[in-house]
Amino acid sequence: MSALAGARVLVTGGAGFIGSHLVDELLDHHDPVEVRVIDNLATGRMENLERLGSDGRLRFDQADLRDADALERALDGVDVVLHLACLGVRHSLHDPVENHEVNAGATLGLLEAARRHDVRRFVHVSSSEVFGTAQYAPMDERHPTWPETVYGGSKLAGEAYARAAHRTHGMATVVARPFNTFGPRSHFEGDSGEVLPRTIVRALCGLPPLVYGDGTQTRDFMHVSDTVRGLAALASCDAAIGQTVNLGSGREVTINDLAEAVVAGAGRPDLQTVHLEARPGDVRRLIVDGTFMKELTGFETEVVFEDGVRDLVAWFASRPQTPQEMLARIEDRNWVGSPVATAAGEAAR
Repeated sequence: MSALAGARVLVTGGAGFIGSHLVDELLDHHDPVEVRVIDNLATGRMENLERLGSDGRLRFDQADLRDADALERALDGVDVVLHLACLGVRHSLHDPVENHEVNAGATLGLLEAARRHDVRRFVHVSSSEVFGTAQYAPMDERHPTWPETVYGGSKLAGEAYARAAHRTHGMATVVARPFNTFGPRSHFEGDSGEVLPRTIVRALCGLPPLVYGDGTQTRDFMHVSDTVRGLAALASCDAAIGQTVNLGSGREVTINDLAEAVVAGAGRPDLQTVHLEARPGDVRRLIVDGTFMKELTGFETEVVFEDGVRDLVAWFASRPQTPQEMLARIEDRNWVGSPVATAAGEAAR
């Protein structure tokens, strides 16, 4: 039986991309007595919590993590915290101070509040962006951390606070470092928009992929269903307490390969990639060494990248909005500023 069974679980950023899938994973496979979500909907969406109202075990509070009173309410009686709320990498390029306040400062505040409430397990969901570009590959947990952006730096600070809470106060903290997650509910719009969903929307509109730089930069893409299984496994694993654990597929995909997978999945091989000037702070190479995760939990990924891309194309094609309506919400240079509200929501990379 999962250690999450019978627990009251708080998911911060639970209306966001990864967070909402994690809520579904908990309710479907781990039988918690209650899942609470706190999200200010800066990047999260109520439509992602479609079970709200139909499942009495799910509760939602629209609030900002920097609101101390809201934290006290949310943490009352909670056994496990899964902390995903953050502002994303491109947001950090145009508003680094707020990015730090949310990703680092609010994480420290949440840890302190969780300690006061005697939370028995705290999983801090970090990011592979803490590493910067790979100095060797594949990248294990001992790989140097040289983040390229304030986002990566702020996530690294959150990691350090979680580890310090364990070493100083004996809190049962776990640091999870997901690499590049993709799948349904992923963001295409504003400064949360990611390369894969943005490219899919363009392909559905008959437009070519846009790639910043030469496209040889690589990422380790993992389907969101695998990511949330991994996070739940770490929350349930006693041996993971006090540890920092990488979570990825172990497969390296270039952005050029991603563009080809999208046009193939959309049935538009005629669309030829357009290369533009490189983005600032863009990591050149990422690929996980998942040995430690497998040793701790037996975790293995299940979704092949190309299959996941094809399914994601179909998911976007089935949206109520037309591809053209979605295209109108895409900002090509989404690191220079966005009208999207900048407050603590979940922005998955």
